[in-house]
Amino acid sequence: MSRTQSSGAPAPKRDELYATATAAFGRALDRLAAGYEADAEKRHDLRQDIHFQLWRSFEVFDGRCSLKTWTFRVAHNTAVSYVNRERRNNAGMVSLEEIERTQLDKDRRPDIDRQRTLQQLSQFIRQLKPLDRQIMISHLEDMDAATIAEITGLSPANVGMKIHRIKNILSNRFLEEKRYV
Repeated sequence: MSRTQSSGAPAPKRDELYATATAAFGRALDRLAAGYEADAEKRHDLRQDIHFQLWRSFEVFDGRCSLKTWTFRVAHNTAVSYVNRERRNNAGMVSLEEIERTQLDKDRRPDIDRQRTLQQLSQFIRQLKPLDRQIMISHLEDMDAATIAEITGLSPANVGMKIHRIKNILSNRFLEEKRYV
């Protein structure tokens, strides 16, 4: 069997595209995975899945969009599928770690520092609907509305409106959290 797949790019080209994408966007992909999964061990699995799906996807990459757009579209789609699969697998289950963490949080006064705020922000982002999460994570990666629109399939104006709305949602969640602390 030849190194060229019948319906896609030759394997060396796929490997080159993957290497280029991970060199350019690897750290952003790690942050993206953290935006979808809080647990370090599961986040590692998600990162592996993203990288595998990204590598596989380059078999059919035809260059109709930028490498950045392709990479983030594949990564977000993989992450959304992962989250949906995890949600189905863990429906109704609460881990002992979550129970302990909840009890510890009740026992101590929250310290308002940058790390805690960033953790809360990450938690709130993980609670968003998949499309809103994708938009906000991309926005936090300093992508402009046009790039996010290309990744999500929305119009740039719609992306801008959603970013504004999501920021309001997140701000309200922070305010509610402060009120109950």
